[in-house]
Amino acid sequence: MNSVGEGCTELKREYDQCFNRWFAEKFLKGDRSGDPCTEMFKKYQLCVQKAIKDKDIPIDGVEFMGPNKEKPES
Repeated sequence: MNSVGEGCTELKREYDQCFNRWFAEKFLKGDRSGDPCTEMFKKYQLCVQKAIKDKDIPIDGVEFMGPNKEKPES
C-alpha cells in the first residue's frame, strides 16, 4: 500500500520491512528488548505529516500514535 504522500512511499516500505522482520524474528520469540525501527518510523511520520499539510487534509481532532506514546483512555 502506498503512503499518503508519494515521497513517503519508500520510507513506508522500508519501515514496514524493518518492523515485520523485528516482529517475526524477535518480538514473537520473546525478545522484547526494543524496536530497532523507531528512528525509521519517526522519519516516515514526519514525511506523512508534511504530506498531509501540503495536501490540506483536515486532521483536527486526530491523535497520532507512535513509539513512546500512550494510547488514550476511552
